[in-house]
Amino acid sequence: VSAEAHATTLGHEAIHWTMSPTRLDRNLGRKKWGDEGYAREELVAELGSVFLAADLGLAIEPRDDHAAYIASWLKALKNDKRLVFQMAAHAERAVAYLQRLQPAADNANDTVDEPVAV
Repeated sequence: VSAEAHATTLGHEAIHWTMSPTRLDRNLGRKKWGDEGYAREELVAELGSVFLAADLGLAIEPRDDHAAYIASWLKALKNDKRLVFQMAAHAERAVAYLQRLQPAADNANDTVDEPVAV
């Protein structure tokens, strides 16, 4: 596994971490593994991971489990055409939450690297 794949998986899991009642209190109706609530949370985590990767200039590498995730999302999306936009909003809030946890950088001495092409 590449460092980028590890980082994007960590980003996915960090987005899940934000759903706790003590953090963003995101409850999308998950009752059991594989149900529509589960699909919604996975969509939030995948979108959030992509948003984080874009911020960090990381490439997203396809994984074997992406096909299964996409299949569950398609089922949920057929029932609600606005779902992807709602889950993207949750993902944006989760990314903003994680970014707020980062210590402020001393910009006076920092150099900015060009982002890696995706």
